[in-house]
Amino acid sequence: MVRTEWSIQDIARSAGTTSRTLRHYDAVGLLPPTRIGSNGYRYYDEDSLVRLQRILLLRELGLGLPAIAEMLDGQRDGAAALETHLALLEKERQRIGRQIESVRTTLRKLKGGEQLMAEEMFDGFDHTQYKEEVTQRWGADAYRKGDQWWRSLSEAEKKAHQQEQVDIGFAFGAARDAGHDAGSAETQAVTARLHEWLKATGMAISKCYFAGLGQMYVDDPRYGSYDEKHGSGTAEYIRDAMKIYAERNLTD
Repeated sequence: MVRTEWSIQDIARSAGTTSRTLRHYDAVGLLPPTRIGSNGYRYYDEDSLVRLQRILLLRELGLGLPAIAEMLDGQRDGAAALETHLALLEKERQRIGRQIESVRTTLRKLKGGEQLMAEEMFDGFDHTQYKEEVTQRWGADAYRKGDQWWRSLSEAEKKAHQQEQVDIGFAFGAARDAGHDAGSAETQAVTARLHEWLKATGMAISKCYFAGLGQMYVDDPRYGSYDEKHGSGTAEYIRDAMKIYAERNLTD
């Protein structure tokens, strides 16, 4: 019987991931290809697809790669694996429920003109779920420093830092509504607050990093909330302000 195989590009496209991610999974021993062809391409069979499905499910549940590897290697029985998945999904459902209530509270307060509170807005959110993304974008050292800094804060300091992010977003919206362009003194003063907010983590903020982060406000759909809260075009406005600030004040 001929076994069906898929190329790394086919798998990446079907799973909604990237070839780079799949190669990384191979490098850490999590998902080696079934074989590597004479052309150097990676190919995966049905067993690999099943393993990848479990990896992606566990990633969505917020588990890190070492924990996923331990679970996959320690639970080869299908029923036992599904029991574990079910328990994790129940836990995730509870966390998502908290996020839903958090967003409902934010919407209610925005519509009613009430003061936003960081502890309400970020209930149910976990910064560690972005570990792999941060590591891939800016390196393991960047994540390690940021994680160490965050864990060193008291609960009050964490809430204050989160609240400052909220306030900066509204300050950008107010500057734009007032007619200030991205390079104006008023808008650049808000951008300086954002720069200081990032510096507080202990990361080195270069010109390239700051401008690149600004581009994410436009490219990454998770940043679309800025347009929803402050009007269409706000993400581009922040990007332009950050690019101008980087050119004027930062070095590579």
